[in-house]
Amino acid sequence: METWTLSLLLVSLHGAAAVIHSMKNFETASSGLPNFPEYVSVGMFDELQVDHYDSNTRRVEPKQDWMIRFTEEDPEYWKSQTEIYFSSQQVHKANIEVAKQRFNQTGGVHIFQRMVGCDWDDETNKVVRGFYQYGFDGEDFISFDMKTETWIAPKQQAVITKHKWDHDKAWIAQINHSLTQLCPEWLKKSVKYGSSSLMRTELPLVSLLQKSPSSPVCCHATGFYPDRASLFWRKDGEELHEDVDHGEILHNHDGTFQMSVDLNLSSVPAEDWRRYECVFQLSGVEKDSVTRLDEAVIRTNAEKPIDTTTTTTIIIIIAAVAVLVLAVVGFMAYRKRKGEKLKDFQV
Repeated sequence: METWTLSLLLVSLHGAAAVIHSMKNFETASSGLPNFPEYVSVGMFDELQVDHYDSNTRRVEPKQDWMIRFTEEDPEYWKSQTEIYFSSQQVHKANIEVAKQRFNQTGGVHIFQRMVGCDWDDETNKVVRGFYQYGFDGEDFISFDMKTETWIAPKQQAVITKHKWDHDKAWIAQINHSLTQLCPEWLKKSVKYGSSSLMRTELPLVSLLQKSPSSPVCCHATGFYPDRASLFWRKDGEELHEDVDHGEILHNHDGTFQMSVDLNLSSVPAEDWRRYECVFQLSGVEKDSVTRLDEAVIRTNAEKPIDTTTTTTIIIIIAAVAVLVLAVVGFMAYRKRKGEKLKDFQV
């Protein structure tokens, strides 16, 4: 059963220089996790989430406003995609059990995943890479090789699946069509609906943070878009490469990004701090965002002394709140006394 969701074949429009666009759909089935949905599917393009489905809500939800416009021509689109995901949920649930048998496992926590997608070059109109791969408990299980049109089995337990799928020529043709034809077609169509949103640039809030006076100073930038950005320290106008620690670009819940870079100042005299500055650069924005190192603007976790008057006031407030809570609890107790109321690889 082919469960590839075409709504996920979306384009990245970060600028004229960026011609490689990426789509990926991640499906995760789990067992032994009582507080986690047994199936979750997330659609991503260039690290931006575009839709979501899970076994608790049992419906596909768009995560970008332009995704709604993208599918206005087909009123039944989201309903049909929900049915596809529900079917995929059943298949992956069965696949977990098959994988557990292959690895001679019974209980415990297990994760089965599938990732489908492509990287596409809009200048050559060709697919650079196609993705169709499965994983079990955090390790590769089996993947499709577009060049040889065969399946690669890195685990002995997947060999039986490889033999079965290599002989399914109809399904191989379907996968090839999805990765080489449908992907670029839907990438082009999405330009019409998503360009205004995807071409935007959002500058971050930049802060200087420090856990303690002896800790490195962290320059933290959050809320920027797109993710093609850089953050670094420089001294006297020259970028620093020593005594710095670069963090990864991370996602924010609203679709923007965050990143940080630490600077070790343990051997730098206080009078030299003014020579340092943190620089943020965003693709498509000519002007850099520069934050000069200044002890006065550093946010820190170091405790500040509290005078006696402040301490006394806090104690009085806490005592008053405690009395109020006891009164409410007593009243509630009184009222209570008064009686007030996928393709399945199984062979």
